[in-house]
Amino acid sequence: MSDPVTALGGMTADSFADIAEQPPRGMVLLRGDLSSAPVQRAAAEVAGVTVPAPNRFEGEMPALCWMAPDELLLLCDYDEAAAKVAALAEALQGVHHLALDVSDARAVFRVTGLDAREALAKLTPADMSPAAVPPGTFRRTRMAQVPAAIRALDDTAFEILCFRSVAQYMADLLISAAIPGSEVGYWQT
Repeated sequence: MSDPVTALGGMTADSFADIAEQPPRGMVLLRGDLSSAPVQRAAAEVAGVTVPAPNRFEGEMPALCWMAPDELLLLCDYDEAAAKVAALAEALQGVHHLALDVSDARAVFRVTGLDAREALAKLTPADMSPAAVPPGTFRRTRMAQVPAAIRALDDTAFEILCFRSVAQYMADLLISAAIPGSEVGYWQT
């Protein structure tokens, strides 16, 4: 078996917000009735963290991210994803659900710096204010023309999850949004 590689070879860009493609990450999509006790129990047990509230995530790594009323995303080490899918299948035997390893379908970028929030706000129609996107927020949105999710790690660090097929486009967007001299200064800290 070959070693996993990122879409862009670990690209980085230093600007008024630093951008770095993250190493391969395990991602398990879980769909089911999130209000049911068996689904909540299995998700929490397999992830090792509590099930998050809507538009939130729990845990750093592993983490559970709320994607939709019937969907969670489990983030874990790349090598653990297949085992997590198997554990979910076993724990939810007889319960209607879908657990799928989507690790190789996604790319992850980390955007950091005092003005990281400002760079992201240039690309999404979502309200990126500190009040709307405090640490612990997991927000699905669009960035320019592509679907993406934003995970607010703290006030100056964010992860962007997108489809691997648009990784170069996303990197170009992020780099363009953080060009030195294009700061707006709306949320000066």
